[in-house]
Amino acid sequence: MSVSLYIIFAAVSFLASVAGAICGIGGGVLIKPILDMFGVLSVASISFLSGCTVLSMSCYSVVKARLSGSSLVDMKTGTPLAIGAALGGVAGKMMFQYISGLVEDKNQVGAVQAACLLVITLGTLIYTLKKDRIKTRQVSNVWVCILIGLVLGIFSSFLGIGGGPINLVVLFYFFSMDTKTAAQNSLYIILFSQIASLVNTLVTGSVPEFGIGILVIMVGCGILGGAAGRVVNRRMDGEMVNKLFVGLMAAIMMICGYNIVKFM
Repeated sequence: MSVSLYIIFAAVSFLASVAGAICGIGGGVLIKPILDMFGVLSVASISFLSGCTVLSMSCYSVVKARLSGSSLVDMKTGTPLAIGAALGGVAGKMMFQYISGLVEDKNQVGAVQAACLLVITLGTLIYTLKKDRIKTRQVSNVWVCILIGLVLGIFSSFLGIGGGPINLVVLFYFFSMDTKTAAQNSLYIILFSQIASLVNTLVTGSVPEFGIGILVIMVGCGILGGAAGRVVNRRMDGEMVNKLFVGLMAAIMMICGYNIVKFM
């Protein structure tokens, strides 16, 4: 990889992590499709690097919030969701490896990921624009929370996005959370799903090829982005976060559309 590509990967990782920390979408939902556009690494490598970057950002954000006493995570629902997400993280990684092994042209896997992400993002955008008119629920059953977390973890790991917008919609609808509370709970869920996904990858020996330098750069930028995102988030109200979220969804859909055409 050239120096210019290293700079691009670093910038994407940092800016996506800033947005991810602000909105609670993890950052991978931006990192994965944007870096796929460049086509310099395999789909599997980008998924792994994206997951590691999101893990570093979410770990920093969650731990920092706990230590500073500013955490908005509801442990009664957040922990069962996180447990489910961890199980889903393993299941999603296994699904990705299975589907990847079925096809000779790995670009087809990228096309499937991009198509799934496009559909999920479109649904998320529609819900976000209409959420004020949608009656929400207040789920408290532990097993239902674990099941919901399982589904979120599968999507997160399979798509290599860390969590993404679907987390927020689920937290809005099933748990009646406001924007900032949902953002912190989303990062808590993402942390567990990414840890489980990473452990599974290491245990099964399915780590894809990439340069160690790019991993260090992306993880470092993920932490820096998480720190910057926390600072910005404190200065933004819920309405501003919502507007940023909607703008990001529109951008992600355009990138996914491009990647579908590119990988086909």
